[in-house]
Amino acid sequence: MDQKRLLIVDDQVGIRILLLEVFATEGYETFQAANGKTALDIVRLHSPDLVLLDMKIPGMDGLEILKKIKEINRSIKVIMMTAYGELDMIKEATDLGALMHFTKPFDIDELRSAVNAQLDEGSSSRYASGS
Repeated sequence: MDQKRLLIVDDQVGIRILLLEVFATEGYETFQAANGKTALDIVRLHSPDLVLLDMKIPGMDGLEILKKIKEINRSIKVIMMTAYGELDMIKEATDLGALMHFTKPFDIDELRSAVNAQLDEGSSSRYASGS
């Protein structure tokens, strides 16, 4: 079975490390980027199945990165991570094709479940395992 690829885009190293550990344990091939340029290079090179994208990234913001990801490959799924109070941006992100958002500080198990649910879609249910 092909390993699913996940890209984590966040300028906070602590969050990247936490999410890398969580999703490596889930068996995903996991990439990380601290900024938009690196994120888009990884999208072009490795074509991840799903991107966890922080809304507030210095330089190129999350909405801009989201637009560019969708220009490169529309089928890449994107889940936004937002700080409290960015609701106007969330609406725009959804319009641009983001699936959903998690507000920081998020519940890591909820995030993991959401990612697993998105990445399980289309793969055979016989691989599904109980909790």
